[in-house]
Amino acid sequence: MEKVNYIHLNPVRAGLVKHPDDYLYSSARIWHRRALENEPLAVDIDKIKWRAAA
Repeated sequence: MEKVNYIHLNPVRAGLVKHPDDYLYSSARIWHRRALENEPLAVDIDKIKWRAAA
């Protein structure tokens, strides 16, 4: 958990955001139970078209 906290705090330390879960490309929102609707990390796996290697 210490490593996760370190990673989540990097944008805060860099002055990009005030709180870790405010950073758009962070999974901190999931850890803090915030919704990911319309966010880059919210991927609908069913919509991804997988192709078999030829």
